[in-house]
Amino acid sequence: MSMLQSIAIFISVALMSMAATGMILKYLRKKAILDHPNERSSHTIPTPRGGGIGLLIAVLPALFLVQYNATNPLNGYLPVLICTLGLAGLSWIDDLKNLGPAVRFMVQIGCVVICLYTLSIPEQGYLGGFLPDIIERIILGLGWLWFINLFNFMDGIDGISGVEIMAISLGLSLIAFAAPLSAEYIQTGLIFGAGALGFLRWNWHKAKIFMGDVGSIPMGFLLGWVLILLAGEGHVIAAIILALYYLSDATLTLFKRLMRKEKIWQAHREHYYQKATQLGMAHDAVVVKIALLNCLLIFFAWLSVVYDQWIALLLSLVSVAFCLVHFARRADSKELK
Repeated sequence: MSMLQSIAIFISVALMSMAATGMILKYLRKKAILDHPNERSSHTIPTPRGGGIGLLIAVLPALFLVQYNATNPLNGYLPVLICTLGLAGLSWIDDLKNLGPAVRFMVQIGCVVICLYTLSIPEQGYLGGFLPDIIERIILGLGWLWFINLFNFMDGIDGISGVEIMAISLGLSLIAFAAPLSAEYIQTGLIFGAGALGFLRWNWHKAKIFMGDVGSIPMGFLLGWVLILLAGEGHVIAAIILALYYLSDATLTLFKRLMRKEKIWQAHREHYYQKATQLGMAHDAVVVKIALLNCLLIFFAWLSVVYDQWIALLLSLVSVAFCLVHFARRADSKELK
């Protein structure tokens, strides 16, 4: 794939995402499909919800065309695309009618099981080949399910998930170039990243539209898929590093809520980034700090491929811990005042 082709893919998908999201925004306003503020919200005015439809309108056709015409299409792309459409449809209904968590989770389990069943197993397995295939697939399935849901949980302030999609996706493209992996990895990363960039035109603080479950659930599913494939190429540590901020904030918050015996599926405002915004830090300031952290994580993921993966992982953990402590200390200092 030439540099010119890469630029053309990125620009075309970004423009499509921006245009489609703008059209969806008009529709949502006309139909008054709004996310109204409540005690668990991080926004203060009713805002259209469902902008993820525009993102998917740009991303999914581009992904299909690239993989369909590829010499070496990504493992399992067709079942993944079909399941993504199913998750998008269900999530859109959930955005409108608030389905119960049991229905959502059962459909997610079904999609993950189908896609894991259809994935071919690389020689070294997906986790280094140390475990029996069935155990490895169970671990992957649980991890994939958690990633889908944490991506949804973390979509709580303006711009955060768009930035995270861009970071993971463009990091994937860089890793694919450095490893090197097939051009299809590079193209897929560019497609996801460009779609997020176009969406951010409308979702940056102060957001005119929210992604909604219709965007966060399918994109969490797609990102989980490519991270699993990256692990299957022998880059497990790089895959972990690319998603480390979201993994850390969501998992630590979940653990704290479990310890307090709270209903973990209910909306809340206890993530580290949310505490920072509640107590004075602007949405865009928080997201810029997360974006800068993600730039570091992309570098460390690249380092794990070309140098030493354990040093890269250690540096990544220290960087994420520093960011979380920074957000928590800001919250503590405001509370003391």
